[in-house]
Amino acid sequence: MHRSALQSDVDLTSFNTFGVAARARYFARINDAEELRAVLLSRDVAQRLLILGGGSNLLLTQDFPGLVLHINLLGKRIVARESDATLVEVAAGENWHEFVCWTLQQHLAGLENLSLIPGAAGAAPIQNIGAYGVEMKDLFYSLRAMDIDDGRMRTFDRAACNFAYRDSVFKRELKDRYVILSVTFRLPDAAKLHLDYGELGAELTRMGKSAPTAQDVSDAVCNIRRRKLPDPAVIGNAGSFFKNPIVDGEILSRLQASHDNVPHFPVPDGKIKLAAGWLIEQCGWKGKSLGRAGVHEKHALVLVNRGGASGQEILELARAIQASVREKFAIDLEPEPVIV
Repeated sequence: MHRSALQSDVDLTSFNTFGVAARARYFARINDAEELRAVLLSRDVAQRLLILGGGSNLLLTQDFPGLVLHINLLGKRIVARESDATLVEVAAGENWHEFVCWTLQQHLAGLENLSLIPGAAGAAPIQNIGAYGVEMKDLFYSLRAMDIDDGRMRTFDRAACNFAYRDSVFKRELKDRYVILSVTFRLPDAAKLHLDYGELGAELTRMGKSAPTAQDVSDAVCNIRRRKLPDPAVIGNAGSFFKNPIVDGEILSRLQASHDNVPHFPVPDGKIKLAAGWLIEQCGWKGKSLGRAGVHEKHALVLVNRGGASGQEILELARAIQASVREKFAIDLEPEPVIV
């Protein structure tokens, strides 16, 4: 093992935005690719491995018995300017929102709808983050990753990542096979602003922005998210805990027969996206608690640590919500965070 980077029995409370108490048997903060390669190639291959970025998409339900790698690679740069777009690269350890702000400071539009999404940039492709009508895959160009088994570098283009709604090859076939080191985006010079999803248009009107810029869109998104979503620094949470379920038209028709104004959004292939928060709220969970874990008062999709909750308590709450939605609507909710 690369002893200079290795620590033992490390408290992970500050490394997960739920703020749950858990410990890592071994822990290494990774600052560059060579350090990562040295740790990977010298570790006990039988030892469990957890790759940790910002900890905003993670629920720790127990102490971790293996090695936690905290990816701390930093840097962002303009890679190339094409005739109609700019390529920008961000290191995996950079804060995602700070990276979005940086692109806007460079007068580069495209990522503004993804403002204030918590977490590190390296995690963005894994679950194909998205918000307000934009998904990360829409601007994605490529990423560089290291093979966990042999330390070799590989570049993945968009097709190789096999992106889907909150999904990618890194959550399926290549799960736990690679560590992402950097991500490159292609930002068009004439990027189209996406203004018509959810509350965004109304917020821009409230702000008096009749001809909004990309920066105005970012500001509007931040305003909405700050109003609706709790700050993890104030109350532990991991943002939206469940994915919005994708269903067929028959299920939507069944819901509409018994419930007026079911929130729904069309997605490719003729499917329908339902609002998981609405389903949870209809089951009476909004603002409720089970022990020290609860559902946020303003957003039913957000589970919170009301103080001293264990990861197991939060998981039990999530399972109770899933059971309620399944019983009432015959719909299964899938968690977004990685549950360890």
